[in-house]
Amino acid sequence: MNIQAEKQNLIEWISRLNDSAIIDELRKIKDDYSKSKDWWDTLKEEEIDSINRGLKDFEEGRVHSHITARKIYEKYL
Repeated sequence: MNIQAEKQNLIEWISRLNDSAIIDELRKIKDDYSKSKDWWDTLKEEEIDSINRGLKDFEEGRVHSHITARKIYEKYL
């Protein structure tokens, strides 16, 4: 699916709409979407700290391959 083409199709469809009930529903969807929080904004401080530690580990090369992780945790899977 090409997201840009889908958006363009929706824009064209909306521009031809004459049904005010559908337009009202679309407005509600838009308003609800505008009010929704980004998932990042719902994280606790300790979760953000944990993610940042993981990113720092990655940047500094402190990582393991998938194969190594599977070997380490194999007994738990």
